[in-house]
Amino acid sequence: MRSDGAIGRKSALLLVVWLAASISARGASALVYDLTASLDGAQEGAGSVTLGVGSLTGRFDDVSHFLTWSGTFSALSGTTSDAHFHGPAPVGAGALVQISMTSAGGDVFPIGVTSGAFSGTATLTATQATQLLAGLWYVNIHTSDRPGGEIRGQVFAAVPEPGTLALLGLGLVGLAFAGRRRSDACGTNA
Repeated sequence: MRSDGAIGRKSALLLVVWLAASISARGASALVYDLTASLDGAQEGAGSVTLGVGSLTGRFDDVSHFLTWSGTFSALSGTTSDAHFHGPAPVGAGALVQISMTSAGGDVFPIGVTSGAFSGTATLTATQATQLLAGLWYVNIHTSDRPGGEIRGQVFAAVPEPGTLALLGLGLVGLAFAGRRRSDACGTNA
């Protein structure tokens, strides 16, 4: 007949094995990156003097290459005429259009306004994904006063939290189990 201590240790061991399997399976899943951009005239280059500002947040799945975004803008000097993701380009440099926000999936970008909100989706190519995650894309909002772009913001991806914290937790559970097992063994031999 087994003692309650043996059953408890077996349950703890099964828990540790289950946690290890769960963490291993998670390592094979997609990483989802949070994206941000702060838009203003100063980033537009050539001294775009405007009170216009905006922001963008988004998410990018590195396995499906699915990009979602939403944002707002206000105080533009002219009415909106277009909006795009451009790249690849470092901060301050220009680049070709990668995604038009006026024809992308989801809500289309509002045209003919000086403030508003927008959202959309797109599936990127592998090359586009690499550029986006490297910080080489920017958002550009074009207006009637500044057809080349009134406000702009470089898109930055936050690095997803690695699984090391989960592994640390698993290690601590394992150490606690080993320590308890050792103290149980010492107590029974006394």
